[in-house]
Amino acid sequence: DEIPTVVGIFSAFGLVFSVSLFAWICCQRKSSKSNKTPPYKFVHVLKGVDIYPENLNSKKKFGADDKSEAKNKSAMPKNSLHLDLEKRDLNGNFPKTTTKMQGFPDLENSSPKHFAERKKDSVSPDSLKSIASLSSEDKQDKLGTLFFSLEYNFEKKAFVVNIKEARGLPAMDEQSMTSDPYIKMTILPEKKHKVKTRVLRKTLDPAFDETFTFYGIPYSQIQDLTLHFMVLSFDRFSRDDVIGEVLIPLAGIELSEGRLLMDREIIKRNVRKSSGRGELLVSLCYQSTTNTLTVVVLKARHLPKSDVSGLSDPYVKVNLYHAKKRISKKKTHVKKCTPNAVFNELFVFDIPCEGLDDISIEFLVLDSDRGSRNEVIGRLTLGSSAEGTGGEHWKEICEYPRRQIAKWHMLCDG
Repeated sequence: DEIPTVVGIFSAFGLVFSVSLFAWICCQRKSSKSNKTPPYKFVHVLKGVDIYPENLNSKKKFGADDKSEAKNKSAMPKNSLHLDLEKRDLNGNFPKTTTKMQGFPDLENSSPKHFAERKKDSVSPDSLKSIASLSSEDKQDKLGTLFFSLEYNFEKKAFVVNIKEARGLPAMDEQSMTSDPYIKMTILPEKKHKVKTRVLRKTLDPAFDETFTFYGIPYSQIQDLTLHFMVLSFDRFSRDDVIGEVLIPLAGIELSEGRLLMDREIIKRNVRKSSGRGELLVSLCYQSTTNTLTVVVLKARHLPKSDVSGLSDPYVKVNLYHAKKRISKKKTHVKKCTPNAVFNELFVFDIPCEGLDDISIEFLVLDSDRGSRNEVIGRLTLGSSAEGTGGEHWKEICEYPRRQIAKWHMLCDG
């Protein structure tokens, strides 16, 4: 009787020990998963306007191993700012510190000697002068600071831009007093290279750390280019809010010595207003026998400057309305970099009622902008209730069916 009792006691103790050990291992795994920080560094490789994300599993792309990381920490100067990815919060942001930032060194691919040689370029004299001269009123109107780096890879003939972070952005959401910022970058003047970062939620100090590599740009042409950074705040229910912009002419910037670390103050967007929104030439013909309306979008001229490049990529969107309800829509192809576009595109609309009394047609001239919402350059409405040339043109096509009638019309504000 004693042997089964002893065996039962030992079995009970073994079971309790096994359950305790299993629970301890589960807790350790859960805590390690909760403390693990996802890789917040993104690398984009571009050729023309296409984006090819590199492999996220590559340690060389998104972070060094523990040994190299410890080596970088030991070699780092005391006065520099080190980007420790493990100290970021869930939004990918760094905790606020009271240390005044004098530069923004990138320690991943730079040796201490190279960093010491390039640290003097991290903040331009113009930026230091502007910061020193800020009054208390100017500080209230500040839109924040953008930190980025520029580099040219001679071996691959590639221009590399790393958007690091922005600090001190204004709150665009009045309820939560935060923003959902992202950055759209364009290389001017041709606007062939357009990229944007991911959106970081509810933060005024977003840490993007995204690298964009542009292939096919000769080093001899770098001096003729200008970088345009647009800082925006994502809005789910309406057009994204424009926080500000940064314009960097590359003339005089030397990239042959290696990576150049820079920061610039974000300024208000330079909205260049024009005395007119341009003109649009359209031709209409009403076929009473088939009850169809033929619309030909012919030309646009004198379109205003829509951005800092001075050129637009216009296209026309045509909307057909019946009793103020849109029943059909069409659009033309995009014409690149021109204020005077020739479309010559024909659209045929079926009219759901007899006559054109309850029918109106709207022309929207937009500027194509890959990576964000397209901006409306001008608007034109033709119908029985339209004023000016729009109403006159509509009256003529009603009086003279089966005749193609073309007219120039002034565009109004979108």
